Amino acid sequence: MDEIRPGLWHWKAVHPRIGIEVSSYYVEPARTLIDPLVPPQGLEWFEGRGTPERIVPTNRHHYRGSDELRDEFGCSVLCSELGLHEFDGGPEVEGFSFGDELASGITALEVGAICPEETALHIDLHDGMLSFADGLIHYGELGFVSDRLLGDDPDGVKRGLRKSLRALLGRRFDSLLFAHGDPMTGGGEAALRSFLED
Repeated sequence: MDEIRPGLWHWKAVHPRIGIEVSSYYVEPARTLIDPLVPPQGLEWFEGRGTPERIVPTNRHHYRGSDELRDEFGCSVLCSELGLHEFDGGPEVEGFSFGDELASGITALEVGAICPEETALHIDLHDGMLSFADGLIHYGELGFVSDRLLGDDPDGVKRGLRKSLRALLGRRFDSLLFAHGDPMTGGGEAALRSFLED
């Protein structure tokens, strides 16, 4: 577990279904887990820290380790209402609309394009942060997932993502958080602008 900014924790763990390392986050002041797997240190890591109150998968595919965390802490799980069909018949997931404040200082923003419920979270902590699901990744440089994961019209999906990402530039942020890849603490707005200009 790394405290990458005061009150913001990041960790990596291997996703049991896809077999690759993914990133998870805990926004301690807001008691909010983002795209979580159980930390490598186990659930005991949370002892003496603020107990998580909610889990936010940034799209329906990022439910990840929510069952174990919910069972331990009694968290609610919040996903865009556009992805709730994934959970028909359980587990229990509450829907939100784009524009909703999900916790103090955490607002759900529309990305779409790659899937209808693709969400970015604006986190009003420090100089501001944006947290991304699958619409933007960071492995040494910003990019999109491979074309084979973008459906029948990868160029169209990338155009849609670029349009959505440009709309986010009106927000105040300086750090970028990724479900896939390393977080970027500082310089995030400039990096995103540069990526969208290419």
